[in-house]
Amino acid sequence: MDSVIIPNKQYFKIGEVSSLTQLESYVLRYWETEFKSIRPVRMGSNQRLYRRKDVETILEIKKLLYQEGFTIAGAKKKIVQNHRAEKESPVAKEEPPVLSSEPLRNLLQEVRKELREIRQVLSR
Repeated sequence: MDSVIIPNKQYFKIGEVSSLTQLESYVLRYWETEFKSIRPVRMGSNQRLYRRKDVETILEIKKLLYQEGFTIAGAKKKIVQNHRAEKESPVAKEEPPVLSSEPLRNLLQEVRKELREIRQVLSR
């Protein structure tokens, strides 16, 4: 299987995931019921929106099932093991940048001022 380049987006519709993974939509919906790690969010229209992590997990499952010959049960166990290993991994995760206190204080003051102005407009 070719490696798939996942576009740099936060959410993907089921049709997009289907195209990216070359899996039918009904397969994706079935896998949602079998694999707890695939949890697309639902919007007001009840449309599934998959996160990037969901797409990566789907590709991992596809590889396990179609390339490595795992059963659904075996793939479930492997996915759980892989996710546990990721959580326990000592690899340093990228820390968010720390803002110095002065710029942060200025930003908060500006936000407070704007919120007060909004409150005044709304109270009229």
